[in-house]
Amino acid sequence: MSRSTEAPSRLAKLSSVLDGAKTMLIVMQNSPDPDAIAAAAGLREIANDRHGIACSVAHAGTIGRAENQELLRYLGLKARSLGELEHERFDRIGMVDAQPGAGNVTFDPTVRLDVVIDHHPIRRETRSARFTDVRSRYGATSTILYEYLHEAGIELPVPLATAMVYGIRSDTQDLGRESTRADIDAYLDLYPLANLRALGRIVSAPLPRTYFSNLKQAIGNAMIHGSCVVSFLGRLDSPEMVAEAADLLLRVEGMRWSMCIGLIDGWLHLSLRTFDREADAGKVARHLGGRRGFGGGHQSLAAAQIPLPPGAGPGPEVRRLVRSLVRRFIKMTGNPGDPPEPLCKPNSS
Repeated sequence: MSRSTEAPSRLAKLSSVLDGAKTMLIVMQNSPDPDAIAAAAGLREIANDRHGIACSVAHAGTIGRAENQELLRYLGLKARSLGELEHERFDRIGMVDAQPGAGNVTFDPTVRLDVVIDHHPIRRETRSARFTDVRSRYGATSTILYEYLHEAGIELPVPLATAMVYGIRSDTQDLGRESTRADIDAYLDLYPLANLRALGRIVSAPLPRTYFSNLKQAIGNAMIHGSCVVSFLGRLDSPEMVAEAADLLLRVEGMRWSMCIGLIDGWLHLSLRTFDREADAGKVARHLGGRRGFGGGHQSLAAAQIPLPPGAGPGPEVRRLVRSLVRRFIKMTGNPGDPPEPLCKPNSS
C-alpha cells in the first residue's frame, strides 16, 4: 500500500512539540462529527502512549446527533465543555478537524496553539501554531492521525480503530466523496481491526422524536430552483441537522446542489452540498458567509455561519436574510430565472 513519505518527519516534529508536557487540551469543532471525535481520540492516544500526557478533549457546542453520542460512549471519551476549562492550565493545546478563526470552532484565535491537524483548507490564523499538519486533499482528519499512529508503531485499541473507520466512512461518504489513496489505505488497514458489531450499533443508534420533527420541517420547507434545492429548517438546537438535511436533499432526482439553513443561538448555519465536479462549494460558502460571518469547506461540501443582528429572532428580519441568501446561492449555482416549486406538492385529495 502507498504511504505518505512525509509522516515520519512530521511525527518527529509533533513529538518534539509534545515532549515535556504533562497535560494537553484537545479542541474539536463546536458540534464535532465522527471524524473529529476519532481524530481527537487518535491524538490523545499518541500523547498518552508516547509521552505520558493526560489529555482533556473539549468543544464549545452541543453533540445532538444520536450516532455521535453513541460513538463517544463506545470510546469512553468524555467530551467536556470548553467553558468549564481554563486553557492556561494546560501545558499544550491542540486542535483537530478544525482551525482557529473558523466559524465552526469557538476558541480565542489569539491564543497560540501548539498543534493543529486538519483536512480543510488552511487558514491564516493556523500558521501561528507551533506544529501544523493541514492536508486539504485528504478526505478525513482520521486518515492523517492514523498515519501518525502507524508510523509510531502504536497498537490501536479496537474502539479507536472502530471510530476511525466510522470517521473516514462518514466524511467521505463510504470513500465516494473526495477520498484519496491515503484514505482508502487507512480504511483497509483499520477495517480488520474494527468491531463491526459495535460499529453497527453506532450507525443505527436510536433517534429522538425531535429528529423526525426536524426532518419533516426540512422536507416540508424544501424548494426546488431548477437543479438546486434549498430549505430553511427554522430554529434548531444544533447545526448537525442542517448538514444531515443537506446530504439528504442532494439525493433528490435531478439536483446538482443543495443548501439547508438553520437558526441556532443567534446564528444562521448553512450547509452546502454538490455533485458538480466542476464546482467549488467552499468558494460559494465563503461568499455567502461574507464579511460578517464565516464560510469555507471542500469542493463538494461546505458550510457558512452568519451572525444575526442583536435581538433578532425568527421573524421577518430572519426571513428576509434567508431569502437574500437563497437568491445569492441560486445566482452562483443555478439559473435565477427558474421558478421555484415545492419539493413536496400538497395532496389533491
